Amino acid sequence: MLKSMKQKFSGKRDASKNKDDSQPSTSAKAGVPATSKAPAPRPISAIREKPPLPAINEQSLQQYYAEPLPSFRDVSPAEKQYLFVQKLHLCSFGFDFADPTKHVREKEIKRQTLLELVDYANSGAGKFTEGVSEDIIYMLSNNLFRTLPPVRSHGDAEGNYDAEEEEPSLDPAWPHLQIVYEFLLRYVVSNDTDAKIAKKYIDQQFVLKLLELFDSEDPRERDYLKTILHRIYGKFMVHRPFIRKAINNVFYRFIFETERHNGVAELLEILGSIINGFALPLKEEHKLFLQRALMPLHKPKCVAMYHQQLAYCVTQFVEKDSKLAEPVLTALLKYWPVTNSQKEVLFLGELEEILELTQAAEFQKVMIPLFKQLAKCLNSQHFQVAERSLFLWNNEYIVNLVAQHRHQLLPILFPALEENTNSHWNPAVHGLTCNVRKMFQELDEQLYEECKRKYEEEQASERQAMETRDRKWEYLQKLAIQKSNGRPLPEVKPLSALLRV
Repeated sequence: MLKSMKQKFSGKRDASKNKDDSQPSTSAKAGVPATSKAPAPRPISAIREKPPLPAINEQSLQQYYAEPLPSFRDVSPAEKQYLFVQKLHLCSFGFDFADPTKHVREKEIKRQTLLELVDYANSGAGKFTEGVSEDIIYMLSNNLFRTLPPVRSHGDAEGNYDAEEEEPSLDPAWPHLQIVYEFLLRYVVSNDTDAKIAKKYIDQQFVLKLLELFDSEDPRERDYLKTILHRIYGKFMVHRPFIRKAINNVFYRFIFETERHNGVAELLEILGSIINGFALPLKEEHKLFLQRALMPLHKPKCVAMYHQQLAYCVTQFVEKDSKLAEPVLTALLKYWPVTNSQKEVLFLGELEEILELTQAAEFQKVMIPLFKQLAKCLNSQHFQVAERSLFLWNNEYIVNLVAQHRHQLLPILFPALEENTNSHWNPAVHGLTCNVRKMFQELDEQLYEECKRKYEEEQASERQAMETRDRKWEYLQKLAIQKSNGRPLPEVKPLSALLRV
């Protein structure tokens, strides 16, 4: 049928060459069903009106898909832009991909037409004019903006999540969606798309609907969205503050309400590039974004899903303004996990990256609480946590920071190092601990011996207190036994004096 339509179309076009150029050509009627309410296409030289936007319903669908439209190569250059609009309208109809047996013919026609649209957009300049922008956005909106299925819960009841083990949910409509996204990308990056004009169509509402799609479980869709939103941010300068604010709102809802969102990693990738382009000195707005949105993202249990991108954004801030190291480290300690060892390992890796960018003045402000937390990590029975914390001493810059303040820091770390040396079950942790101890001893032997002496005194005092407590409990136990047997109680000192240590 398509071949016969092309021959019919070509024949009519040839016949029209002998007519006056001012007369409408009948060739443009090819590909439009007679029952369609849309006006029949005519050469652009003879018409200045495009067909109206189609109504999206079953009757209209049958009319538009009654006969296929001709190919772009089968029409004259003057007719191509009109045919472009017709094909956009044809592709504005959606289909149910959950049922593979429904509308099989129409789905294939639409897929082929979408491919033609992308090829036509790539064939040269002059395609994305202001006159067709409305039709383009109409087609894109009807295909992309849809209700996503409910978000699945990540991990088990305890919040454990492994992104590599959980299979993503793929959208059955992707064979069409991929081409639509490719067309949208071409529209955004095209030199024909004037940002001053296109902002009327790619408006704030359009951006918000794109952001809603980031919750899609299909990673292929999120990847396209990431690229497209980044391009929109770069081209439409008027939308930049709004995009940043809208992303903030997505994060706020994720952190404080749902803790469920599939696209946090992709949004952070976009922000990483945006932060990299921030001018110095940083605006107060950007610093507030760091404190109110980025740092609280360390709180959710599923932080492993996006931690790499989050750490990159945070370190970008510290790299641009070293004074931000103090509030960043303070916030990191605030959200430090208590029972989640996987998160602790991630936090230790991020901590090392931040410390590498921290100046001595900022380090001095937070070093006491920071190394108290590190001492707890050194004694962790989870060997990966203890091992990762000991790896910090493989970093020469961090060792130099610690060496400058060793008189304050070694007394905090020494008990943890001694306990690891004496009783940690993991051989690798034991060996690394011995290396760190040796490093401190070589760095300042006098300080090391003083810390060792104080530690031994504290241990002796603690043992003595434990022995005293044990004797008191034994005595109380004997009294209780005697009382239970009906024997008279001997004279004893007041209980308050007995329990005083």
